[in-house]
Amino acid sequence: MTAPALPALRRTPLRRLAGVDRLAVAGAVLLAVVVLAALLAPWIAPYPEDGGSATHPLESLLPPSGAHWFGTDQVGRDVLSRVLFGARTSLLIAVAVLAVSGVAGVLLGVVAGYAGGWARDVIMRVTDVFLAFPALLLSLALAVVLQPSVTTVIVAIAVTWWPWYARLTASVAASVATRGFVDSARCLGVPAPLIVLRHVLPNSLTPVLVQLSLDGGGVILTAAALSYLGLGAHEPTPEWGLMVQQGQTLFTTDWWVVTFPGLAILVTAFAFNVLGEGLRARLTR
Repeated sequence: MTAPALPALRRTPLRRLAGVDRLAVAGAVLLAVVVLAALLAPWIAPYPEDGGSATHPLESLLPPSGAHWFGTDQVGRDVLSRVLFGARTSLLIAVAVLAVSGVAGVLLGVVAGYAGGWARDVIMRVTDVFLAFPALLLSLALAVVLQPSVTTVIVAIAVTWWPWYARLTASVAASVATRGFVDSARCLGVPAPLIVLRHVLPNSLTPVLVQLSLDGGGVILTAAALSYLGLGAHEPTPEWGLMVQQGQTLFTTDWWVVTFPGLAILVTAFAFNVLGEGLRARLTR
């Protein structure tokens, strides 16, 4: 006698947990580990002074061991400590870029989508000008003009990132502006700024939040690329892209100098992408 099949109602939560939800949770947990490592770097780094300008010439290029889990670099600094402090720099850049570009893009997009007419035409044409250039090339051009620093990286990436959020928000806001509850608010004499803040903006944020989570990995990679090319962070600031650039010539002999910063970039970008994909599947279904 065969056991009766489980009803579909019982299988659905399990299928959901094994699919979309688990994907988002995995990305969130992995990203939380990176964030905690960055926040606790001064306390969990084995050699906190190596996150700054300290050097130990007699301990240069030591392979991974019990004393230095990730080995040491060319001037004897502990690579694990540098990677942990580098997480602070990379996450700071990502948060700052997403905050600046997200706020600017969302505000312009909401105005364009709700107002329509000449306001939408002007904002969208300016947006098209920025989108006509590849984002990485435009960031490179801006970084070359400015003095290399972490601030330069933030500005260079944010200037090229906001048009994506402006266009996305404008399209969603234009759809929200035609809905019945917005028309009812207009008929009741609610001022336009209040309608935008209370009705249009909150109902336009879901796709933007998903896009922000997806773009976190892209910002990390772009910032690392700029620092790798010498246009971002510079010594003694610990930054993953800069660490990769400094260790690239040693890959065949002292592989640990470049491998661990590169893995940190890979893991963090992967965490952002997995979290973003999970949120997109969860919030758009």
